[in-house]
Amino acid sequence: MDEISKLMIEQLKDAHSAEKQALRAMQKMAKQATNEKLKQGIQMHMEQTEGQIERLEQGLERLGGKPGRKVCEAMRGLVEEANHEMGENDKGAMMDVVLIAAAQRIEHYEIAAYGTMATLAKSAGQQELARLLGETLAEEKRMDEELTRIAESEVNRTWIEECRAEEQEMESANENRRGGARRKAS
Repeated sequence: MDEISKLMIEQLKDAHSAEKQALRAMQKMAKQATNEKLKQGIQMHMEQTEGQIERLEQGLERLGGKPGRKVCEAMRGLVEEANHEMGENDKGAMMDVVLIAAAQRIEHYEIAAYGTMATLAKSAGQQELARLLGETLAEEKRMDEELTRIAESEVNRTWIEECRAEEQEMESANENRRGGARRKAS
């Protein structure tokens, strides 16, 4: 096996591990999401991810490789960070903001990985592998765009409105306390 094939197999194994980890993370995220469009988007991408794993396995097979036990350390870190952030927040609008941020970090990592692998495969004359990777790259980009759309159109606005309402309630309560303290002093 030549050096190019070895490198491509290692990259595909890494992506396979990343997708498996991302799939488990998305299962947790879908349970935590409260915004219906976000929940649906995550569930739809989980189905896509299963297809992406199959394409990676096809690519490995084409090159004479198998998924193996390689662990994508970058994805492990991204998932660990997402789990930590989910544990730090209550369900609701803020959790949805946190979920989108975590999911987009994962998507951006995957976009970088698939873009690099597709370019390498194309340069190495592996047109079918480049096509498979390009298909996954397009799905990852669409998911990132969908997450941005959901954040901009609904989730961020809802959370910001909740924060402002809480701040106004606190200001009113403080005003009432100050007014009561002045009456006692007189």
